[in-house]
Amino acid sequence: MEDKRCCGSGTCIINDEGVCWCGQRWDGEKMISINTDNKKNDEADKNK
Repeated sequence: MEDKRCCGSGTCIINDEGVCWCGQRWDGEKMISINTDNKKNDEADKNK
């Protein structure tokens, strides 16, 4: 069964937390780079 969250490569293996072996994470709408998410968190921390 194909996972609807797959990025299109056909090789996604996504765990229960929504994290794929390739380093992307499901954000509820699409797969995003974990590095992008970490960058947003770092910027939010700087603005506190």
